[in-house]
Amino acid sequence: MGRIIFYEERNFQGRSYECSGDCCSDLHSHFSRCNSIRVDSGAWMVYERPNYSGYQYYLRRGEYPDYQRWMGFNDCVRSCRMIPSHQGSHRMQIYERPEFGGQMMELTDDCPSLYDRFHFNDIHSCNVTEGNWLLYEHPHYRGRQHLMGPGQYRRFNEWGGSARAKYKDL
Repeated sequence: MGRIIFYEERNFQGRSYECSGDCCSDLHSHFSRCNSIRVDSGAWMVYERPNYSGYQYYLRRGEYPDYQRWMGFNDCVRSCRMIPSHQGSHRMQIYERPEFGGQMMELTDDCPSLYDRFHFNDIHSCNVTEGNWLLYEHPHYRGRQHLMGPGQYRRFNEWGGSARAKYKDL
């Protein structure tokens, strides 16, 4: 079981709220702002808005004394969920067009730059068959993040992304 603690002030000060396991879809009733986070165990996605929406940030075990340490844009955290660990293989097919059209490439490991590896920039649909994947808006694991679990994503907006996302597995 995972554990994450949210603090209203920087450097783990002020009011705090602790979550274990898959937690709240709306954290606003527990704190008004979040300026630091301590992850005692597990891997987590924290979201800027309620119901697991808005900007999302991947956090693993460690201390984040201010929101810039988790690459946050502001002190707003409204929902979170624990990411289930996956011990098996990772596999996804990515497509250059919506509805699984155009060229298809299969990923089974980290990919810091789609262009360097496959010579195309845009991903418009994908099929995650094994594992959880963390997508990035820009090459080399930068920009907005999107957690993708097993399933079919016919258009990039189904995962909340833009057409220019780069991939890394968890």
